[in-house]
Amino acid sequence: MARPRSQDRRNAILSAATRVIAAQGLGAPTAAIAKGAGVSNGSLFVYFDTKAALLNELYVVLKTEMATTALAGLPVEAAPREQVHRMWSQWVHWATTAPDKRRALAQLQMSDDITEQSHQTVSAAFRGIADLLERSRANGPMQDAPLGFLLTLTDAMANAAIDTMIREPDQAESHSRVAFEAVWRVIAGSSMPAMA
Repeated sequence: MARPRSQDRRNAILSAATRVIAAQGLGAPTAAIAKGAGVSNGSLFVYFDTKAALLNELYVVLKTEMATTALAGLPVEAAPREQVHRMWSQWVHWATTAPDKRRALAQLQMSDDITEQSHQTVSAAFRGIADLLERSRANGPMQDAPLGFLLTLTDAMANAAIDTMIREPDQAESHSRVAFEAVWRVIAGSSMPAMA
């Protein structure tokens, strides 16, 4: 009779996979992930049938966490600019305070092992972000561009800002403000006085 699976052990494997992939890349052996989780290599495969299954779950978990964090507590009645600013601030905070997660996610996004189903699951998690950007660009220069392009462009600008914030932590707040203003101009085509 098979032993019941432990959610704590599953979470430990995902956490270890995050750290190991961030440090060693996608080629890291499952034995290193298992060791980092404090389980045997065989036990890892009780929770994930294949390494690809582990990579897909980790991708979905990390992307969903990032989206959930970015959207948490958005002021519903606020103007789109204020909502996008809040989302931006929470997104860059998540990325700068969780560097292993960000590095692992960057690796996973390039993996051929990530399935279409995983991409669709992540798209659903990002629906709130996509909807907010859609509303915000209604009269801006990106109003006719494909939404996927706008999401990719916003992600690229965020990653450039995050890299700079990590390299220059004493100026992180300033970099975040300047980057947000640039993103907002791309999205909405307008500039307003810097937000507090």
